Amino acid sequence: MPRILRIINRFNLGGPTYNAAYLTKYLSPEFDTLLVGGAIDATEENSEYIARNLDINPEILPEMRRPLNLTNDIKAYNKLKYIISEFKPDIVHTHASKAGALGRLAAYNLKVPVIIHTFHGHVFDAYFSGISTAFYKKTERYLASKSSCIIALSENQKNDLAKKYKICPAEKIQVIPLGFNLSKFQENTEAKRKSFREEYQLKDDEIAIAIIGRLVPIKNHGLFLKAVKKIIGKTNKRFRIFIVGDGESRDYIHDKAKSLGLDLTDNIEDSGKHLITFTSWIKDVDNVIAGVDIVALTSLNEGTPVSLIEAQAGNTPIVSTNVGGIENVVIPGKTALLSPNNDVDAFAENLLRMIDSDELRTSCSEKGWEHVKEKFHYTRLIEDTKNLYYRLLKT
Repeated sequence: MPRILRIINRFNLGGPTYNAAYLTKYLSPEFDTLLVGGAIDATEENSEYIARNLDINPEILPEMRRPLNLTNDIKAYNKLKYIISEFKPDIVHTHASKAGALGRLAAYNLKVPVIIHTFHGHVFDAYFSGISTAFYKKTERYLASKSSCIIALSENQKNDLAKKYKICPAEKIQVIPLGFNLSKFQENTEAKRKSFREEYQLKDDEIAIAIIGRLVPIKNHGLFLKAVKKIIGKTNKRFRIFIVGDGESRDYIHDKAKSLGLDLTDNIEDSGKHLITFTSWIKDVDNVIAGVDIVALTSLNEGTPVSLIEAQAGNTPIVSTNVGGIENVVIPGKTALLSPNNDVDAFAENLLRMIDSDELRTSCSEKGWEHVKEKFHYTRLIEDTKNLYYRLLKT
């Protein structure tokens, strides 16, 4: 039985955690997998429960953290070398940047037969300064040269990695989209909708708009708030905003909303009296998707945005910026209205169109589930990954 050492940056709420957990669980019994992850940031929701709910007990390396820290990084690297020496994997498969750097170096130096890395986004757009970005590109090119295969989540991401950033040749990149258990977004939707709207005191004629995810700079919540400000007074529809999530930018987003004169609250019990409600993390996001009428995203960069896959699984219309792999995730003009990156006016126009038109919202909701139910289901992810593993093991 081939052995897989799977290494992930950390178990935060998002695509990488689900991806690593499902692959660990459902590639068994054909593959024996050990899952290793780094420490969660204090500003993020700890989502180890995703793995543990699947009866997976990951090994946590406290030293493997997001920030560059020579002391911690060396300790984490040495621990990974020890794990590799003891576990003797046939494949080391890393997920996201820090795990990808330390894990691939350790695997290469210990002569692991197959080394694979999945880009769950990339650090080349909107994350760092020009000097830092150049450093990361050079590092990723070196690491790609030591890898057996690179996995991209979309054709757009593959094109970026191969042609725009020249990380490695296109033939070294395999496209394998993320996969999830999406069936819950089709179950008990009326009851979930009623529960969510009662909890947040939403009236029947109020259109609920949610932006779901980490509150971090890359998600560009400031653009969303500016767009909301622009559409106030331009529609006869009543609408409410829900900012679902938490993170390092929470105070900034709070202050930005106040500076724009937007009414807000953090108190769920007082939600009905305010335009914007900060909900923090909501674990059962299927309740949110069922309860709202529009899901928004304003990111500066995305690999595969989980919230947009989940929105379509719940037949909820989308308004988003068109960045990264988003146009490979949605059906532009059919399940989502897309606007250019960081264009407040265009985003506001699309948001206003979606609010104003009952027919448009209905039309965008009709095609979501059919689009994602197989393309982004975890069974397809397992099959694609299994086929790749066997192919690489034979070469």
